[in-house]
Amino acid sequence: MSTDLAVIGDTHVPGREAAVPQWVRERVRAADHTIHTGDFDDPETLETIEGLATGLTAVAGNIDPPAIDLPDVAQFVVEDVTFVVVHGTGPQESCPERVARLVRQTTDDDAERVVGVAGHTHTPTDTTVEGLRLLNPGTATGATPGSRATMYSVRVEGASLDVELLEE
Repeated sequence: MSTDLAVIGDTHVPGREAAVPQWVRERVRAADHTIHTGDFDDPETLETIEGLATGLTAVAGNIDPPAIDLPDVAQFVVEDVTFVVVHGTGPQESCPERVARLVRQTTDDDAERVVGVAGHTHTPTDTTVEGLRLLNPGTATGATPGSRATMYSVRVEGASLDVELLEE
């Protein structure tokens, strides 16, 4: 059996963009579970994503108001993979190392496979830092400083990941 994840972040609605694009909404609706890396911008945007998603794991971003009331770090397991979600607040150039450090501080040493998921930079990234896989879906709306709407579709089967960047 496999699990289908929609990985989105940095929606910034309504502060920088008017709405989450229809193709992103459809992908979230179709997924078994959705990850959002923060910077919803408004409680209504969080409610919109919650209404679309079958299941949602989300964290607060650096511009999210207190009314959004999400944790700074979230951890969950899908099949044999532990996902640790953070926003990644801080300078862009040190984001991968900072996120990797946060992920390592959060996870149990017994976890078989760990993947860190962060946002903040608005740049889609799939990289490895000291053996730890890190995903950043970019911005689901194309909000500045991003140049296009992006997200990841991730299929998890056991400890294997099939990661596909979707963009418009």
